[in-house]
Amino acid sequence: QVQLVESGGGLVQAGGSLRLSCAASGRTFSSYVMGWFRQAPGKEREFVAAISWSGGSTYYADSVKGRFTISKNNAKNTNYLQMNSLKPEDTAVYYCAAGLRVNAGSSSTYDYWGQGTQVTVSS
Repeated sequence: QVQLVESGGGLVQAGGSLRLSCAASGRTFSSYVMGWFRQAPGKEREFVAAISWSGGSTYYADSVKGRFTISKNNAKNTNYLQMNSLKPEDTAVYYCAAGLRVNAGSSSTYDYWGQGTQVTVSS
């Protein structure tokens, strides 16, 4: 059974940092594109970041570019989202996703999803 489990969310003040982790199990995800999306209350799910299977290519939404960094450790079947200089508008549930053939920014092209982890940034 394929599972993606996010962790690392929480409450942080504006300007602070958090690191989200996404642990994958049930299969080897070394060939998958791994992505992060987020959904704030009353808003649609939006793309945050993605990383290619090799880790050689990364993609970011303009809103997080320069503040967030995505990385992966294929040996641990885990990917990470380092979030720095957090802003109140970053508050959302963050979801990890995996897909073989994806358009990095398109949620509908991902095959597997985690349950999400809450990130709350206070002003």
